[in-house]
Amino acid sequence: MKNPNGYGSVVKLSGNRRNPFVVRKTVGYNEKAYPIYDVIAYCKTREEGNIILAEYNKNPYDIDAAKITMQELFAKFKEKKYPKMSISLQHSLSSAYNHCKPLHSMKYREIKSFQMQDCIDGCGKSYSTQGAIKNLFGHLDRYALELDIIDKQYSVLTTAEPIPETTKKPFTEDEINRLWDMKSIEWVDSVLIFLYSGFRLSELLNMKIEDINLDNRTFVGGIKTRNGKNRIVPIHSKIFSIVQNKINSNNVYLFELNGKKVTPSKYYEIWDKIMKQCGMKHTPHECRHTFRSRLDSAGANKRCIDLMMGHKSKEVGERIYTHKTIEELEEAIEKLN
Repeated sequence: MKNPNGYGSVVKLSGNRRNPFVVRKTVGYNEKAYPIYDVIAYCKTREEGNIILAEYNKNPYDIDAAKITMQELFAKFKEKKYPKMSISLQHSLSSAYNHCKPLHSMKYREIKSFQMQDCIDGCGKSYSTQGAIKNLFGHLDRYALELDIIDKQYSVLTTAEPIPETTKKPFTEDEINRLWDMKSIEWVDSVLIFLYSGFRLSELLNMKIEDINLDNRTFVGGIKTRNGKNRIVPIHSKIFSIVQNKINSNNVYLFELNGKKVTPSKYYEIWDKIMKQCGMKHTPHECRHTFRSRLDSAGANKRCIDLMMGHKSKEVGERIYTHKTIEELEEAIEKLN
């Protein structure tokens, strides 16, 4: 039975091909009155081709856009969306993209949920990386929908390993002393900086050398909330020489690896290695929890603790760091001795 005019056709190509049938649609005629075709897809059987053609006619889409690969879509996504994202999210999505290499050359429209799930399950990483890959597909699906490349978001059908239910467990004094004994081991000094500054992982990884004032003995950093941004934290006397050595290394960032800023995913790998070497089980965020708990136990001023943690305090109105305030912060943080 002949298809109606303008419907399109499924034609078998010559030769030995993996996908011998082409689904095509006439879009015009050349000067010799020969038809000009737009190829919708290639497939293995005529039946498969007829299904594709029927779906296309039911919901026509931009054929050229449908040919965009995941690699091409990701490049467009980076150019358009990255400038509006935080640096940490950019690094997370770029790292997740590198775990999806089997799909890079595939047309994005043809990628189904089971293939996305294979990337998530087969990455061989923890729940954080799996969650980042799922997040990447969510972003790409929404962008592809925006460009009329897809009409269904398969990413919503994917799952990632859930974040394990854990309680924050502060470092013990014995563990902190053990870290000081092992500070000559590479990267252990970074754990000590976390323990004696109270910054979040992303805050210290994004901290530049120019944000550290050795004369005033202060860090200036912080993200996330209005109270947390650009807060001042004195450099504790016990880690001053460590920070000084970092600055003397002529780096741009406080933490660098091979001349480049350390990404969160890379630091988690470094962290896991340190914890195994030291015989401990902690997360980077537990350094922040330890910092607050130790200050509280030492009787430090509550207002000063909130200022250094970047938390909103009932006793803190407009946050103005006077000379007296910085002295109070120094007095508070030194109680960690």
